[in-house]
Amino acid sequence: QTQLVESGGGLVQPGGSLRLSCAASGSIFSINAMGWFRQAPGKEREFVAAIMWSGGSTYYADSVKDRFTISRDNAKNTVYLQMNSLKPEDTAVYYCAERQGNTYYSGYYYRRMTAYDSWGQGTQVTVSS
Repeated sequence: QTQLVESGGGLVQPGGSLRLSCAASGSIFSINAMGWFRQAPGKEREFVAAIMWSGGSTYYADSVKDRFTISRDNAKNTVYLQMNSLKPEDTAVYYCAERQGNTYYSGYYYRRMTAYDSWGQGTQVTVSS
């Protein structure tokens, strides 16, 4: 079982920036991809971004494209989410997720929660003036 620990959440004003981190540890044999999802109060958890561990291809939800950037540090088994131009509607608990395996699929596959094997505990991001 892989353990994922998120950090970097907090309170920020509209237009501000935050960087989230997610460190993976434990039974890491072959990370296939890591992703970020978010869940606002009263809403379903939704896809934000994903990155392939080999090659570094990235995928984004339309709502965050051009504002958020996902990146990885393979040596540290860590994924980051740089969030710029934050809006009140970005307020949510952000979850990191990890998939194991050697087979890569289309970008659409990694937008699904069921694509991932392990989840972090979440970190709160609040965008408010």
